[in-house]
Amino acid sequence: MNQSVLIVDDEPMTRGLLRMMLQREDYRIYEAGDGVEALTAVRQYRPDIILLDVMMPNMDGIAVCHHLREDRGTTDMPIILLSAKTDPNAIQEGLQAGANLYLTKPVPRDELLQSIQNLLPAATVTAVSS
Repeated sequence: MNQSVLIVDDEPMTRGLLRMMLQREDYRIYEAGDGVEALTAVRQYRPDIILLDVMMPNMDGIAVCHHLREDRGTTDMPIILLSAKTDPNAIQEGLQAGANLYLTKPVPRDELLQSIQNLLPAATVTAVSS
């Protein structure tokens, strides 16, 4: 069975681009448009990894990270924060919230794929083609 990725971003175009790229690599994709939807999707789908936008309405990515890290069932779920914010304070805040990695948009395809592969549990890693 292929790994699943939850893409959380309030921009439909961004979600669509990420979906297309990851489906080509045989990942099963779930999507959410904000942090509140993300928490529901995590409970419903139990994704293997989450790509989480920092800046969103209703509940931002930092708050979602906090919620996921406080829940025993999701405390170890890999999270990659994605943001256009490059200032060191924003990056530090994301990592302190519990993200495993903070990548700046636009993320190069190879960097994102390698980051996902590195964070997936070793027993279930999908080969990434270039």
